[in-house]
Amino acid sequence: MPVALSGATESAARGGATSSATARRWSLAEVLAAWALVGPAAFFLLILFFLPVTGVFAIALTNWQFGARSFSFVGLANFREIFADAGFRDSLLNTVFYVSIVVPGTVVLGLLIALLIESGKSCRSVYRAIHFLPFMATITAMAIAWEALLHPTIGLVNQALAAAGLPTANWLRDENTALAVLAVIGIWQNLGYAMVLFLAGLKSISRDLYDAADIDGADLALDRLRTVTLPMLGPVSMFVVIVVALRAFETFDTVKVLTQGGPGHASDVLLYTLYRESFEYLHTGYGAAVAVVFLAIVVTLTLSQARTMDRVVHYL
Repeated sequence: MPVALSGATESAARGGATSSATARRWSLAEVLAAWALVGPAAFFLLILFFLPVTGVFAIALTNWQFGARSFSFVGLANFREIFADAGFRDSLLNTVFYVSIVVPGTVVLGLLIALLIESGKSCRSVYRAIHFLPFMATITAMAIAWEALLHPTIGLVNQALAAAGLPTANWLRDENTALAVLAVIGIWQNLGYAMVLFLAGLKSISRDLYDAADIDGADLALDRLRTVTLPMLGPVSMFVVIVVALRAFETFDTVKVLTQGGPGHASDVLLYTLYRESFEYLHTGYGAAVAVVFLAIVVTLTLSQARTMDRVVHYL
């Protein structure tokens, strides 16, 4: 009997060892398969993102000028120059002002238009296409169209204001209005994108929730909006705010085409400062330092924004 038990024990041990070896072989195969699937994406992420970012960090520590054959290591001198530069502070404040107008304006108007389209009975596709066209259009071409509309003498905006007896202005050449006008164009540009996302979120809300709200006494449209629609749109709203904020921070095309940062740097934003220092003044090391600071600001604000909104967002 003990011999039989001993044989059984040995057989079980061999079986366990075989199962363990098979499990290890399958685990290795799974790891190889995973790397085969992830490898191409990881390779391109390394080549297209991490290596360029590392290069920008390295250039920011030098005094290299675009096209120069030699350069010197200057450490943090470029960063000290940035924080002592009044022009950089002005472009940072202009960027914050621009974002503070574009983000809430885009989110509120995008949600309002989405609610109006969703509540309509006909021509929904037409309205969606009309509002989404600015997002699909080439920004440079649309900026030129806006420049014609805002022309101080022959522009339709000033002509309409003059016909109504209201004061006109040189909108893009007045330091008091240039940045605000660019922010309005930014809202117009991003409005269709926010609208489409909100429409998708509205369609995902179960009608049973509105029926339950009616039973509980929330029979008015404003009550349903407050108790059902807005809470259920929380995840979509968070995504829209973050994406629109990133796009607002990255604004460049309209500034380059319409104002070139003027008048008197009144519409200068961070990305245009980066471009001007790097490719117009050829201060590439300084421009790389601006890019590093810009990246740090965007990452910090995005993470803090996501964490803050995640506390008030309801997930199903």
